[in-house]
Amino acid sequence: MDLWRSRQFEYTWLRTLSRRYVDFRQITQEALVFAATATKLDLTADKRDRLMQTFLELKAWPDVAPALRDLKAKGIRMAFLANPTAKMFDAVIRNSGPEGLLEEHLSTDRVQAYKPDPRAYRMGLDAFGLAREEIAFAASASWDASGAKAFGYPAFWVNRAYLPAEVLGVAPDATGAGMADPVKFVGA
Repeated sequence: MDLWRSRQFEYTWLRTLSRRYVDFRQITQEALVFAATATKLDLTADKRDRLMQTFLELKAWPDVAPALRDLKAKGIRMAFLANPTAKMFDAVIRNSGPEGLLEEHLSTDRVQAYKPDPRAYRMGLDAFGLAREEIAFAASASWDASGAKAFGYPAFWVNRAYLPAEVLGVAPDATGAGMADPVKFVGA
């Protein structure tokens, strides 16, 4: 799983740099095939399809929906800005219960560039019509929080695994272990 996940992100970055975009579902499948080959696992078409189906069965952490409800009740507009396709986003929402809390998904499919490319982060400016400093960006990965901060967003890293921060020359404004922390970060 670790190899699959790391290769998944490496492929997003390589495809963005080489301007050879394919959607995140294809990236995920290509990374799975690589990981299976590298670890000498027998990946039949049926096994591949079952593993790919798991991405449509993902659920958000239990603290996500209550935090989003708190923010929405305070009048804060929110959207996912991430690499998955709209279909993958819709599945997570359907599986997790935060229906009606978020605005339209900001999938990198729109700009055909994966994060941390500035074109991806710019979708937030375009969608909300706000200045960079008026948009708080919360990320589950240190590299993503750093990318958002480098773009100019106030950035928060939800560090559930208590990992060390990336050493990229820019760091998020704040870090916490769960979704209650970014709620406090935005002052809601």
